[in-house]
Amino acid sequence: MQLYCESLTEYKRLQTREVKIGHLLLGNNHPIRVQTMTTTDTMDTIATVEQSIRCIEAGAELVRITAPSKKEAENLLVIKNELRKRGYDTPLVADIHFTPNAAEVAARIIEKVRVNPGNYVDKKKFEQIDYTDAEYAEEIERIRERFTPLVKICREYGTAMRIGTNHGSLSDRIMSRYGDSPIGMVESAMEFLRIARAENYHQIILSMKASNPQVMVQAYRLLVQSMTAEFNECYPLHLGVTEAGDGEDGRIKSAIGIGTLLEDGIGDTIRVSLTEDPEFEIPVCKDLVKRYEGKRKPGGVTPPMEKITYNPFEYQRRETFTVDNIGGKQVPVVIADLSKVEEITPASLQSIGYTYDEPTDKWNIGDAAADYIFTGNKIVPFALPGMLKVITYPAAWIQAEDKTKYFPIFNDSGYATAEAKSDHLNFVMVDCFSDETPINNYTYLDALANDPTVVICLSSTNQNAMQSVRRMVTELQARKIKNPVVLITDSNEQTPDEHLIHFATETGALLLEGFGDGICLGYGSQAQMENIQVTGRTYLPLKDIFQFTNNTAFSILQATRTRISKTEYISCPSCGRTLFDLQETTAKIRSVTNHLKGVKIAIMGCIVNGPGEMADADFGYVGSGPGKITLYRGKDVVKRNVDSHIAVEELINLLKENEAWVEP
Repeated sequence: MQLYCESLTEYKRLQTREVKIGHLLLGNNHPIRVQTMTTTDTMDTIATVEQSIRCIEAGAELVRITAPSKKEAENLLVIKNELRKRGYDTPLVADIHFTPNAAEVAARIIEKVRVNPGNYVDKKKFEQIDYTDAEYAEEIERIRERFTPLVKICREYGTAMRIGTNHGSLSDRIMSRYGDSPIGMVESAMEFLRIARAENYHQIILSMKASNPQVMVQAYRLLVQSMTAEFNECYPLHLGVTEAGDGEDGRIKSAIGIGTLLEDGIGDTIRVSLTEDPEFEIPVCKDLVKRYEGKRKPGGVTPPMEKITYNPFEYQRRETFTVDNIGGKQVPVVIADLSKVEEITPASLQSIGYTYDEPTDKWNIGDAAADYIFTGNKIVPFALPGMLKVITYPAAWIQAEDKTKYFPIFNDSGYATAEAKSDHLNFVMVDCFSDETPINNYTYLDALANDPTVVICLSSTNQNAMQSVRRMVTELQARKIKNPVVLITDSNEQTPDEHLIHFATETGALLLEGFGDGICLGYGSQAQMENIQVTGRTYLPLKDIFQFTNNTAFSILQATRTRISKTEYISCPSCGRTLFDLQETTAKIRSVTNHLKGVKIAIMGCIVNGPGEMADADFGYVGSGPGKITLYRGKDVVKRNVDSHIAVEELINLLKENEAWVEP
């Protein structure tokens, strides 16, 4: 199987062509560039200029502005001149969808245009069309005629171009031949890329965006493989997860998609699409990018992967047997690390989903309640709620009276020589290649092999920890060891955003590969926990840190679609096309629907990606005109032109009609 990156076991940037965007160089091992997109009306010159300046001063190296028609494209010259007059020379990007004439105007004015091959020439009507090969070739020729003029203008003016495929807006033509698939996304871009190359135009960046990180990652990997096979070279890649949403969920979903690819050296520029003001996207981008600045040292010897034991282009969960409630077809478990709590009380468990009601002597268990707690050497001094179980070091486990609730955790090779073990469930820690141990020194793995009581816990202190753990999982597969695996990820970062990105990138990347039957997130030291800052001003109490970590674990599982514990929102980041206050509306919809576990609701500012993204959502709320909303069930329109003042109530009625509503 041809690789999609330079190495699966160490960090190496993918070699790509160099592209010039104004004075900015992209690809060819230049720094990973950070960008965002304005949310103002493009015809409001001053508002767009001032928002662009806020983004630039926050660190944006490229600023994208929507140009839905020719008049907005022409106004880009006014915006550009005003920015230059104020001393800002940051390259600008025109965002084009349905209007080739707007693209041709913009390409003569600013440094880069973005076109969407799904709707630049084609119209989307959700029709299945059975093309013969000759008919399909005629369609490609039609695209060539419409797209070539833009290519020639870009070549003449030295303008760069992004061919930006979006999972939510694949054309009917592509959908008819390739389906709603990553390979369809790739072919959509490749058709346009071939036309550009035929015109000897190479100032091209490509993107494969989706709201589902799994689809997005597979599409980028397939694109790299396709470009390498067909052209023997790769063009620079712009990374992003569309409609990621806001808050922690938006950051986690973006970090999983973007971070998974960056870990493998893929990506030359990134944009984090949050339903927030665009300047707030930049710090998240910078936190992601700084993980890869400078030369990353291996920090251990991870042997090369002689054979890929899984398919990186298709999701398939690693085959394991079940130990208690871990592995097999069970959803991944969450383990909360409470080992640093001085005294565990009923209040300690509130932060991980268990609320004790003293008058009734009952526990209320939330949807995001941890399955296990790790207590180190401590025994919990009260009766445990529900199905919650405890993991301790062997000495404490021996002292525990209830061996149906307490289970031991051993260090790697120590399990084989331990005198006392659980006859039901044992956890065994394996440090993956962090101590420069050659692969043949992990012979004790064979002693664990298929022991029906053993769950293997994988971690690594390497800087390239994800790659080391991934390599160890493939070693287990090669040895036909089918014990379940828990992913242990510690963070040595400082701020909540940095922790989110670290946890989401390293753990999420492995879950997207199909690896992991449980996760446990923690911190490198007590001091690390005590210095977690919120917005750089105040500090989180210890109980809130555990809640933050527990919620992050469940959010990672949700974003990787491996365990659903809450409502999922597919929410676009807003732009100049948006037809209502997206942030306010998202907050309003979230406030009345966030108890609907497993329901996916899309909130879209306009119709550009709206109908397409409905295919990945159960219900959709899409701007269709000033003050008007169209409601969807899946990709089907249910109610058109609903007044925005009553649209949220109508959405609730739609949920009720489809038996997706429960009273909060």
